[in-house]
This record gives sequence, structure tokens and C-alpha cells, in this order.
Amino acid sequence: MAYRDLISGSRRGWAAALARGLLQLAEVPYRWAVSYRNRRFDRGQAAITRVPVPVISVGNITAGGTGKTPMVAWLAGWLQSRGLHVVLISRGYKSAARQPNDEALELERLLPHVPHLQDPDRVAAARAACEVLACDAIVLDDAFQHRRLYRDLDIVLIDALDPFGYRHVLPRGLLREPLAGLARADVIGLSRADAVSAAERAALRAELGRLAPRAAWMELAHRPQSLVNAAGETREVAHLAGRCVAAFCGIGNPDAFRRSLAGLDYRVAPFHSYPDHHVYTPADIATLERSLAAQPGLQAVVCTCKDLVKFQTTHIGSLPLWALAIAIDVTAGRPALEAELQRILDRRGGH
Repeated sequence: MAYRDLISGSRRGWAAALARGLLQLAEVPYRWAVSYRNRRFDRGQAAITRVPVPVISVGNITAGGTGKTPMVAWLAGWLQSRGLHVVLISRGYKSAARQPNDEALELERLLPHVPHLQDPDRVAAARAACEVLACDAIVLDDAFQHRRLYRDLDIVLIDALDPFGYRHVLPRGLLREPLAGLARADVIGLSRADAVSAAERAALRAELGRLAPRAAWMELAHRPQSLVNAAGETREVAHLAGRCVAAFCGIGNPDAFRRSLAGLDYRVAPFHSYPDHHVYTPADIATLERSLAAQPGLQAVVCTCKDLVKFQTTHIGSLPLWALAIAIDVTAGRPALEAELQRILDRRGGH
């Protein structure tokens, strides 16, 4: 959170101002490199590989969590419901050698019968999906900036709570590329749309409409579904309502998780935030246990499903460990999204 406090401007003082100035200098070469790479693809100077099945990409323009994993799960379910054999492909960010990362493990829990290939070379993975797994469609996870593989539909998710990454590219802000890149999007999805007012949604839609004038629009809500643990047991989300719980997460947008817990009337103290894709060490767990022991009256520990897959236990210390399972709900624009999906299936010979 210290980094976000710095780049957002909430941290004050001369030292913070100096740090932001240095980050802004570092932003210049990054912006140039990303823009140069995009121009090469736009002008046909960099090769783009096509595969013989429809390819749908879910990505974002900012670093951090925008809800890509539940969107990928929704798309895979939609395609499966039409009789398609779907394969998921992702880079495998921060995965150990030949081991799935946290997002892959979470998708395996959500979609146990959907193959998932993790490979930094997504072109090679797509070829394997077609030639070895004989898939009918591919869903790319976190691939908006991965332009070597042709996609039939580019879905870009924008977090309503932090839509523009402080309007600077990395490292001064959270943008992976300049906002002009949104012009490539086929669908813009405003995630956590229910967390902002109707007026704020309208303002965001107007600005994003200017940045991505040809994109269809949809709004998404993240709905808590249940509590799950490492043994596969489930409880209603109301199971912990009004109770004192500790919480922790290692995700891109910890504030969104904190808001979800507060919205369920969980009395959270303490709340521990770790970096995105954090690998929990024995020292981390020992620190958590000491923190829990210092808080009398706690009745449970709550994390995200992305965190739970890294634990093989149902308890931390003496307290039960639960994860809050989230599903995505397309609250606006679903007909437009489904029309886009059906269009590419019809064009590419899908079902």
C-alpha cells in the first residue's frame, strides 16, 4: 500500500514529491518503449499469429486486480454451455518451474474440467491447444498487451474504483500502456460497477467511450457467493456476519476485498495486505499467528480464493480459515457481449 499511497499523491512531504518526480522520469522510457512496440504491431511490422479457432482475450490496461479471473470463468462457462471444448491460456506470472500459479489453481477450482496452459509464449500454447488438445475456442487470461497472438475479441476490464491507474504509466502510475491503447478494445467491461454511483458510472462510460469509440459496453458486479475452505467445505456468506474476523490477501486490489468484507458486516481487525501473487512463507504464517494471538475475540480468518489455494490447512493457529468466493454478474450490456461472442463463433465456424 505504501507504493499506492506514493503514486496517488496521498503521501505528502518533500521526500514523497521527490520520489514521484523520479518515478515520472522513469516513466518516460517505459512509455516510449510500449508505444514503439504498439506502433510496430499497428503498422504490420511485427508478426501476429492466427490459429484456426476463435480466440477471446480478457485483459486490462492497469496493473493490479480488475476481476479478470471471474470474467475468464464466466466466458469459459458460456462457451461450454454451447458445446465448445475450451482451453484457457495464461502467462503463468510468478509461477514456480512447471507449477501452476495462484490464478491457475483458482481457475482449476472453478473450472475443474477445462484445460489450462500456462506459458510465457502464448503463441506456442495456442498452437498446442489446437493441435494437441483439439480445442474449439481459446480464452486468453491477461493478454491485452500480448499482441503476438491474434484475438477475435479483446475484452478490457476497467475497475470502477481505480479506472485509470492515476493517469500515468508504470512506474509513476499503474497504467501498463497509455490510455490511447484502449482504442484496440472490442468490449469495455466496468468491473465493480455496483461500488460507484450511477452518476460516476455515466461519467466513466462517457470518458471510456471517447477512448474506445468502437467498443461495446458492459457493467459487472462482483457478488460474494459463499465461504469455502481448503477441505472443500462451504458456508453461507452470512455465517460470519457480525463476527470479529481477521483478514489477509495478496491481490492487486486489496481495498476491493476490504470493501467486500465490510459490505457483509464482517468486523475485520486486523487486516493484512501482501503484494499481488504473494508466496506465503513459514515466516509470514508465523507472523500472522502472532497477530491473531494478540487479538482476543477473533472467531475466524478470511482471505481470497486466490490466497486460499496456497494453503493446505483449514486453520491458522486455532482459528478456522475461510476464503470468500466471488462470482461475476453482468448487470448491464449482457446482450451486447453475447452478440459479440456469437458473431465471432459464427464467423470462425463455431457452434
